[in-house]
Amino acid sequence: MSWEVVIGLEIHVQLNTVSKLFSGSKLSTGAEPNTQASLVDLGMPGTLPVVNKEAVRKAALFGLAINADICRHSVFERKNYFYPDLPKGYQTTQLAEPIVGAGEVEIQLESGEKKTVRIHHAHLEEDAGKSLHEDFHGMTGIDLNRAGTPLIEVVTEPDMANAEEAVAFARKLHAIVTSIGICDGDMSQGNMRFDVNVSIRKPGEPLGTRTETKNLNSFRFMERAIKLEVERQIDVLEDGGEIVQETRLYNGDTHTARSMRSKEDANDYRYFPCPDLLPVAITDADLEALKAAMPELPNARKARFMDDYQLSEYDADLLSGSIATSAFFEGVANAGGDAKLAANWVMGELTAKLNAEEKDISASPVSAEQLGQLIARLKDGTISSKIAKQVFEACWAGEGDPDGIIEAKGLKQMSDSGELEKIVDDIIANNAPQVEDYRNSDDAKKKKKIGFFVGQAMKATQGKANPQQLNQLLKEKLG
Repeated sequence: MSWEVVIGLEIHVQLNTVSKLFSGSKLSTGAEPNTQASLVDLGMPGTLPVVNKEAVRKAALFGLAINADICRHSVFERKNYFYPDLPKGYQTTQLAEPIVGAGEVEIQLESGEKKTVRIHHAHLEEDAGKSLHEDFHGMTGIDLNRAGTPLIEVVTEPDMANAEEAVAFARKLHAIVTSIGICDGDMSQGNMRFDVNVSIRKPGEPLGTRTETKNLNSFRFMERAIKLEVERQIDVLEDGGEIVQETRLYNGDTHTARSMRSKEDANDYRYFPCPDLLPVAITDADLEALKAAMPELPNARKARFMDDYQLSEYDADLLSGSIATSAFFEGVANAGGDAKLAANWVMGELTAKLNAEEKDISASPVSAEQLGQLIARLKDGTISSKIAKQVFEACWAGEGDPDGIIEAKGLKQMSDSGELEKIVDDIIANNAPQVEDYRNSDDAKKKKKIGFFVGQAMKATQGKANPQQLNQLLKEKLG
């Protein structure tokens, strides 16, 4: 009997506010350690926190985006534990009355099947500081710039059955929070961090003991960590062992994981209401204002791409999954005047090049306007598809705009029928055996054999021959 996998996620989403959740300290990356931590962030006696209204607004906006219940009266609590990067000895968070209640997110799997993942709740909380190990031989440095950074922790129900479903959900959540503008979504900067809870069981049996693998900061690492943990749990149980409830750490460089600590329950943290903070009250008017300001969500964008650009559901789903990719695609489509070609180039050549160089689309050396110009030249017949790839490479290398590159390199498509006819005549005259073989073949074989003559013509014209004209001429001349 096979094993069933049960996966739930806890996702820390960093809100892109100007200042921290309970202090006026600035939020930015790359600052010198401990230069953006106030007395409140350090938990000094006599200091009092003040809730950042913008963080509350963004958390509620997220709740509306996932069709969740918004708590009109939410409360902050203290979660007590000691860590070197948490000088207060407690984290200010929410437990009993989180700001966002139950909601749901629909995901589309690679098979085309749609699935709904239930959200248990999402709560506001502050981040801890950061331990530094490099440059401190035998010691640990502490940077408290991150202490007090506003987060929403999104907690799902255990609705996912494999790593692919978990990644599809994580990508969809990334698309939602970046689309509504509450998170920058830069995984390399820890803007979103995933904790995965994994257990296995035989079909029909109660849930198994779960483990938590923490702080996964890429979709690829998350997928690999889940598969590794599932394999480990199966090996343990099939060898007669027991799964221990624990927190684990995954190393993406070595593709290994290790136990970090035994997993605590909520009671171990001795939660109690924070005496320094008043409850957060949200009114009907607040919610109506948020609904009115709601940006376009990924599902709505996907539907618009299918309607406005006549894209397939598959293409529309891929292009609407990221606000940056969506904006880039629309820029290319508008500049190039052909949405299908724009979709093909964004999902094809551009994505392949970005992946090869591990670049985000926001760092693409080829702008949407440049790629649109390239597509426009393809569409009006100035260049062939083969030459277009050459122009794209030159554009990527920073050699200028497509029009300038085409002009400077003399890459305009050869469409002069007299010139093409002379080239075709020479090829036929110089390849008598291939011509005879072609003429003695049936129609099916001719379709394949004509490729030899096309290749010769393209070689003679350095890829600049008009493919349609060339094929027509060859068919006429070869008979």
